[in-house]
Amino acid sequence: MSKNVGSPLSLRRWLKSAGYAWAGVQAVYRSEANFRIEVWAAVLALTLTLVLGAPLAPILLACALVLSLELLNSAVEAVVDLVSPQPHPLAKVAKDAAAGAVYMAALFAVLVGLSVLGPRLWALVSDG
Repeated sequence: MSKNVGSPLSLRRWLKSAGYAWAGVQAVYRSEANFRIEVWAAVLALTLTLVLGAPLAPILLACALVLSLELLNSAVEAVVDLVSPQPHPLAKVAKDAAAGAVYMAALFAVLVGLSVLGPRLWALVSDG
């Protein structure tokens, strides 16, 4: 017999899980300078998007991708440090690949931002 999805127990479990997830976000925000920079860059990009009246969805998705991958990168680094406290070539590959994923997402997020916001910013600058 399956549980009722709307039961208080499942809501309680979901809230507990959400609490753990939020604790992870807070821990990474406190410990990782790059994540803090990316969070504030996302706030700036989203604010600029709203002020310029540009389409929100591509900017939201790009920001979510970069921030999510940075969280995963931090998780990979923590696990690698736990299981391989001494330098190891495979540990380096794992850490570098996770960092590379963030780098690629950030690079393409900038391109999304330029394509969505660039024309509107150019119009403001060229009209002024």
